[in-house]
Amino acid sequence: MRPTNQRGARVARRPVHGVLLLDKPLHLSSTQALGRAKWLLRAEKGGHTGTLDPLATGVLPLCFGAATKFSQAHLDADKAYEATLRLGETTTTGDAEGEVLQRRPVPDLSAERLALLTARFSGSIEQVPPMYSALKQDGKPLYEYARAGEVRERAARRVQIFDLRLEPTAQADALRLSVRCSKGTYVRTLAEDIGEALGCGAHLTALRRVATGPFALPQCVTLEALEALPEAERLGQLHGADILLPSEAAIVLNNAEAGRFLSGLRRRGDWPDADLVAVWGDQPRALLGSAHVKAGELIPTRLLSPLEVEQSLTQHQFV
Repeated sequence: MRPTNQRGARVARRPVHGVLLLDKPLHLSSTQALGRAKWLLRAEKGGHTGTLDPLATGVLPLCFGAATKFSQAHLDADKAYEATLRLGETTTTGDAEGEVLQRRPVPDLSAERLALLTARFSGSIEQVPPMYSALKQDGKPLYEYARAGEVRERAARRVQIFDLRLEPTAQADALRLSVRCSKGTYVRTLAEDIGEALGCGAHLTALRRVATGPFALPQCVTLEALEALPEAERLGQLHGADILLPSEAAIVLNNAEAGRFLSGLRRRGDWPDADLVAVWGDQPRALLGSAHVKAGELIPTRLLSPLEVEQSLTQHQFV
């Protein structure tokens, strides 16, 4: 969809650089949410830092322009979710959208039983990815096979559950789950496995991502709030691309060194070894790219073009 103004006339897309921390709404895929945000910002180029299911809401960082070069740095970030489980029913999809497969009685959710479950599903655990997932086999996401009625073999994968809380609700057949976990964790599968451990089965009825890496819901904006802003103020919701890079590991170069770095040349200095650093120019202060340091040598990994540096500075001046 091409952006239009209030009179319905088409308007041109523009170079936009930065990160939008979006509170993704229900029933939109990550790609659809990105497309809507691109339309509202009139951005030429955009991407997201990992998918969030259409039936999930919450934190979804979207990258635009030069920021897309650093999205990979966020893919390994830990995640945090809040979910509601319906106990006593399993479904074809593991959530409320699927058809009911089986109904079983729900046992008493005593504090002791919940404590045992919490211990069992904390730490390093194995999960079999669900068929209704974007994980690919033979070039196709698993959900395409599932929609065609085909079940594929999936190898179990080890994930980390750093913190897990299970709390009863006012409903005897519902359970509230809060989890902080490693990337690649399927909360849908966690819910199903907890249901099987209880002997009654379970599926998700609600899922909300409350944090990914250092980004949390209070920092996020909804599509509705973004659309309600005057167009001239929407860019003010963007964060600099540097929020995807570690703030504690930053290197500032003078003008001569900055020019060499942007040309892809390595620099020597007394910097400590680091797997990822943000590299800045000092006059004016501008993000130049990312690098890693080995044996005192600054080695570029992702570089902004001089035009991207200039556009980012100009955009920042007018928001």
